[in-house]
Amino acid sequence: MTPPWLRRFHGTPSLQRGLLVGGVQVILMLSLGAQLLFDRATSVRCWTRALPVDPNLPIRARYVSLRLEGSPDCAVSSSTVAFFIPDPIDDPSRRAPGEELWVEVTLPRKGPPRPIRLGVKRNGMVVPSPLQLD
Repeated sequence: MTPPWLRRFHGTPSLQRGLLVGGVQVILMLSLGAQLLFDRATSVRCWTRALPVDPNLPIRARYVSLRLEGSPDCAVSSSTVAFFIPDPIDDPSRRAPGEELWVEVTLPRKGPPRPIRLGVKRNGMVVPSPLQLD
């Protein structure tokens, strides 16, 4: 038996149903993007030290798995986040001696921290990494 909300679409062509499903998916994606942008604009942002971690997963992708360390000015619990990197960029977690990898994160009200960008701490100062494509 067809549910009542679906009966009005029963006689419509497949193209119209496909467009309806596509429209619903676009609305869902736009609402998710708006929520993430709103969280980034209204939530606390801070820099925290990060250590690269081998995720030990059978599926590898172009990302760096990072364990965040809390700092006095950033109340981040020790958690692991994935930072996705473009294909032509070298692994940013490999640093020269004397350099530390830092991550700017958004701290939403609920959920884990969300990484925004990477930085390198040199001489006591965090410099954002541009991750330029060649």
